[in-house]
Amino acid sequence: MINNRSNHNIFEGTIYHKRYLPKKHEFKYNFYLLDIDVFDLESLKNRIFSINSFNLMSLKSVDHFGKSRDFIKNIEELLEKFDLKVSSKMRFLTLPRVLNFVFNPISVLLLFDEESNPTHILAEVHNYNGGRVVYCVKLEKHQNNTTSYFGAVKKDMYVSPFFQCEGVYEFELKYDQNKLFIKIDLYENSLHKLTAVFNSKSMPYTFKNILKIFFRYMFSTFLVVSRTYFQAIRLYLKGLKIYFPRENDKTRRY
Repeated sequence: MINNRSNHNIFEGTIYHKRYLPKKHEFKYNFYLLDIDVFDLESLKNRIFSINSFNLMSLKSVDHFGKSRDFIKNIEELLEKFDLKVSSKMRFLTLPRVLNFVFNPISVLLLFDEESNPTHILAEVHNYNGGRVVYCVKLEKHQNNTTSYFGAVKKDMYVSPFFQCEGVYEFELKYDQNKLFIKIDLYENSLHKLTAVFNSKSMPYTFKNILKIFFRYMFSTFLVVSRTYFQAIRLYLKGLKIYFPRENDKTRRY
């Protein structure tokens, strides 16, 4: 049931990256993600935000998981591939299209149990070579921390020219209606190579707030891409070894 307060949130905070090997390199910048109730997409729509059509901001189903304009159908088909079932609570964390442009390095579908505990992360990762893969991460609650959930998955796609295609991602998640914390650690041959953290607080999804986000991040797609290339140049000048994508790293998988 849709009420005066949307079922969606906006998480705004910071992205922090730190590379450990072979040379240290770190940076930090402001960032945001939409936190979407996948069963209530219609309430995203307003004067500047549309579903599957052009607007200042929009969400297009074909950008994520499948080829259908029906977002739930795409999710159902994806879950079936991982032998999972649709849960009564699912949240989708992503960047929208802005002026019809988008690049999502990572979007996250969160699955919850009946007690609203997160059970799985389905992490959709895109690279700059046209590749896309979805990692299914089963979550477990940390024994000494009731608010943190952890999981791991094998890396299976080229993302950075300075990392191998293989490795292991370890995820840490803290999520509620007020805050979102996602940490991803990359290991290659048991060596800790990278930490990436998104740490944020929420604000309600309202027309006023999404309008603020639009003007604050209207060049977000350009900035995501340009910052990535800028950091890549810095790493190249530090003399890091360059790796190249495989053929299947240039295709949309799953």
